[in-house]
Amino acid sequence: MKKVRWGILSTAKIAREKVIPAMQAGQYCEITAIASRNIEQARTIANELSIENAYGSYEELLNDPTIDAVYIPLPNHMHIPWTLKALKAGKHVLCEKPIAVSASEAYLLLEECKQHPDLKVMEAFMYRFHPQWTFVKNLVDSGKIGSVGAIQAFFSYYNDDPENIRNKKEAGGGGLMDIGCYCISQSRYILGKEPIAAQGTINYDPVMKTDTLASAILDFGTCKSAFTCSTQLAPAQSFNIYGTKGLIKVEIPVNIPADQTTRIWLEIDNKREEILFEPENQYTFQGDIFSKAILENDKVPTSLQDALNNMKVIEAIKKSDKKGEWVNII
Repeated sequence: MKKVRWGILSTAKIAREKVIPAMQAGQYCEITAIASRNIEQARTIANELSIENAYGSYEELLNDPTIDAVYIPLPNHMHIPWTLKALKAGKHVLCEKPIAVSASEAYLLLEECKQHPDLKVMEAFMYRFHPQWTFVKNLVDSGKIGSVGAIQAFFSYYNDDPENIRNKKEAGGGGLMDIGCYCISQSRYILGKEPIAAQGTINYDPVMKTDTLASAILDFGTCKSAFTCSTQLAPAQSFNIYGTKGLIKVEIPVNIPADQTTRIWLEIDNKREEILFEPENQYTFQGDIFSKAILENDKVPTSLQDALNNMKVIEAIKKSDKKGEWVNII
C-alpha cells in the first residue's frame, strides 16, 4: 500500500506525544524525518519515535526530495511563514490551528496556494475527523433535534507560566487563538454556515498581555452560539446544541481520548439516550484522510477558505471587545 512520506517541522510536545505516534499508526502515513533548530534534540526524538532522519534546521528537511508532505506544529506566528516555504519547496502541508495570526495573513496563504494547485494545504482541526463529531453532524443535518436555535460551548485550562509559548503575545498566544478557535470552528461546522456578526468581551493578563478569559456570542441568524474560553481557569470543556425538538450534549468535544470510550447525550421529549463511541484516535484519522487526499489527488475535507473564515470571527470578537458593540463579520 502506498503511503505519503511525512516530515515534521519541530519537536513540539503535541507532535511528540500526540500527532506523530497517531500518524505512525495510520494506513497512509509514513513519518520519515523530523527537524529541530537543535540537531541533538531532533536526533533524540527521532530515536525515541523510530524516525529515520533527523535534521538540525527546518530548511534542511524541506530540501529533502524524498519528503512528500510536512506537518507544522510550530508556534502560531510561524505557521504562515513556514507553510509558504514548504509550498515553495513543493511539499503538501498540514498546519496546526490557528492557521495564522490574522485574517490578512490567512488570506495571503489562500492567494499563494493558487500558485500551487497541485499541493494540498489544510488547517489541523483534528476533532472533525472523530466518529463522534461525524455522528453529531449527521444528527443535526437530519433534523433529529429540529431547527438549531442555540449552541453553548466552554473550553478552559490553567497555565499562567509567562515562559510558555501560549502566553507570549508576540508569538500569537492567548486563549482565543489557542482554544477559543475550537469553539468557533465547531459551531460553524455543526451549522454549516458562517456567523454574520459577533459580540465579545475579553480579559487580558496585566503582565503577559494575552487574553486569559473571553466570552462571545456569534449571530448565525436563526441561531445564536455562545462560548467562553479561558487559560486561567480549571480544566473543563463542553459543547451543547439546542434544537426545537431536542438537544445534544457532547461530553468531550476537543481533547477526545484515544484510549477510552467517549459519549454524547441525545435528549428528545424529556428522554435521554446515551450514545457511546469506541476508542478512536482523531489524529490518526486526520493524518490518513489528508494523506489519502494527496494520494488520490482529491480535495481536502477542510478548505483554506474555512480557515480564513475562522480567523475573521476571532478578529471580529477582539474588535467587538474594544468597541463595546456588535461587529459585522465580512
